[in-house]
Amino acid sequence: MIRVGILGATGYTALEAIRILLRHPQATITALTSRQNGNPHVSQVHPQLASRIDLRLEDLSVGTLAERCDCVFSCLPHGASAAVVPDLLAANLRVVDFSADYRLTTPESYLEWYEHPHPDPERLGTTVYGLPELFADQIPAAKLIANPGCYPTSAILALAPLLTNRLIETADIIVDSKSGISGAGRSPKLTTHFPECNESLSAYNVGRHRHTPEIDQVLQRSTGHEVNVVFTPHLIPMDRGILTTTYSRPIGQHGEEELIDCFREFYEGKPFVRVKENLPATKDVAGTNFCDLTVRVVRGRIVTVSCIDNLIKGAAGAAVQNFNGMYGFPETTALW
Repeated sequence: MIRVGILGATGYTALEAIRILLRHPQATITALTSRQNGNPHVSQVHPQLASRIDLRLEDLSVGTLAERCDCVFSCLPHGASAAVVPDLLAANLRVVDFSADYRLTTPESYLEWYEHPHPDPERLGTTVYGLPELFADQIPAAKLIANPGCYPTSAILALAPLLTNRLIETADIIVDSKSGISGAGRSPKLTTHFPECNESLSAYNVGRHRHTPEIDQVLQRSTGHEVNVVFTPHLIPMDRGILTTTYSRPIGQHGEEELIDCFREFYEGKPFVRVKENLPATKDVAGTNFCDLTVRVVRGRIVTVSCIDNLIKGAAGAAVQNFNGMYGFPETTALW
């Protein structure tokens, strides 16, 4: 049994990670951390877990975590995670980091998009990006995994086959995404206050969203081609799910059947990508670790549509998928 600790266990992604790990036959949760006063029982913070796990949220030192755990899921915010990860690694713990702290490749890029210096810049560009569909061979030996962002997962999986096979131009790629409210996290904010977001669809951070360089850099790393996307996220009044539509210029002439066959060949043996002929919807993947996607040719453009559950394939499910790869368990364990 692999002993797992979860840092920052009060959020939505931490809750999903706990729920998945509770059904994992080779994992046991041994520590949950938070700085909440009074060390509340986890069921007080997440009532869904009543009678399922008997742990309290504690503010634990790295030394205590090292005594209790073999692997840590860090659900801490950006900046806070990188401040503790070096000590966790020094204590011989393996880490799956949910934050964006290790996803980008340079300290300069991190400073530009996150507006503060990186606490652990030496690891940027060398940390394994935890998207098993593209980097499965790097995961087993990794001590630290940068868990992908939710928007990037939906966009990268839709574009990687096209770029790898040189079917589209690397510039002038448009990524249009809609996300449920849970993507904004559990902390109250005006924009996610019910009267503000209900019955309303809004774009945000146009041209400034921090997932833009992640999409660019990961696609470049996986395909070898410099990529520049125009990424526009939208907030949609539903609890969970992401639907991403991409628009790109083809190189040469390609029919829809040819492109669908290309996607199926690219993701052959990848159990969590389902290439479909019909247009996918967020309800098709809700509560699962699947990415459903399809492709169309429309007026000289190649259009892809992909759907994921932002809390599962976009966060906690991907983390467990990476955990399985790190420890040699079947990729689908606890996720099928």
